[in-house]
Amino acid sequence: MGRSLVIEADGGSRGNPGPAGYGAVVLNPETGETLAEAAEYIGVATNNVAEYKGLIAGLRAAHALAPDATVHVRMDSKLVVEQMSGRWKIKHPDMKPLAAEAATVFPRVRVTYEWIPREKNKHADRLANEAMDAGKKGKKWEASVSTADLDSRASAPPRVVGDAVAGAAKARAALGRAVAEPLTLPDASEAEPAPAAASVGWGASADLGTPATFVLLRHGETALTPEKRFSGSGGSDPELSAVGRRQAEAVATTLAARGTVQEIVSSPLRRCRETADAVAARLGLDVRIEEGLRETDFGAWEGLTFAEVRERYPTDLDAWLASPKAAPTGGGESFATVARRVSTTRDKLIARYAGRTVLVVSHVTPVKTLVRLALGAPPESLFRMELSAASLSAVAYYADGNASLRLLNDTSHLR
Repeated sequence: MGRSLVIEADGGSRGNPGPAGYGAVVLNPETGETLAEAAEYIGVATNNVAEYKGLIAGLRAAHALAPDATVHVRMDSKLVVEQMSGRWKIKHPDMKPLAAEAATVFPRVRVTYEWIPREKNKHADRLANEAMDAGKKGKKWEASVSTADLDSRASAPPRVVGDAVAGAAKARAALGRAVAEPLTLPDASEAEPAPAAASVGWGASADLGTPATFVLLRHGETALTPEKRFSGSGGSDPELSAVGRRQAEAVATTLAARGTVQEIVSSPLRRCRETADAVAARLGLDVRIEEGLRETDFGAWEGLTFAEVRERYPTDLDAWLASPKAAPTGGGESFATVARRVSTTRDKLIARYAGRTVLVVSHVTPVKTLVRLALGAPPESLFRMELSAASLSAVAYYADGNASLRLLNDTSHLR
């Protein structure tokens, strides 16, 4: 007998019937490794037609890998699973030929079916949505620009096999309790900003849907960047340097190739607006300005290097490094103040762009703050993150209030 394979498949229709697409992934059942992916926009169709076409695509992909394989199919469509398992009759005329086609790819004795909740079928669901997004733009889905594999792994507990299952289940349960039970602080004013949605933990069975995904882009270089000078919202508002403009064009080219960004928001400061405009011109999108994404006001430290601040304001600098509530000399913003501003903006954007991918063009402190809050990390973690000019990071926000860091400080597009 040949090898064993797992297929996860899904389909969707935005209208039912409406613009539809499918996605399917073939997995190694022992390691969870992705072996093959398939996705396609199929025009106007119903959810059920799209789901069946996803199943067929998955079966054909598995057959191409191993014609003698034993296959286990997992889908969140109860209809398809029950019909293909022979427990429900197939009455609809659109379903009969599709079911018959699916049954011819492998001998029936070598295919089993299992229903799974939608939240456990995120990889295939993401592929189907990528295909529909591509179809909306008049394009075909391309595996080379797909992020479904990375997205599904980042947003879900790892697949585990054998003796690891029990241990992983305990870990998820413990993490779920930690998420669900709020931390009691001696002073409520010290509490970190949290997403507006209540968290329900890992154990939730609700369908969380497609997350709001923030692709976090730090602006390109200015003349102050390579000199590592404090450059916030209270200084000279410098423009991009020649290097910064090339960086903005490079990231625009990369994001255009990926084709996943649907909206663009930017800090009001010039270096961010110029970076955002370069991307928007390539993607054909508008830029929306968000005041809450501006950089920290560094007060009297604006334009100075760290060494110069150390020399001129040693006591204030020590206090700033020791506490997020300490502000820079001369009436600047504390990190605690910035965190409240950024978290308010985050919650507004999550609500506005639910289920969409948004390019957020901002600065070092706001981007690091979004990452820190997503991880639940302490304020001092801001000093332990590297964030290069024109780098990309990404955070996904789910309907239960949980967040998933998917990327940090990617500069591959600049090389």
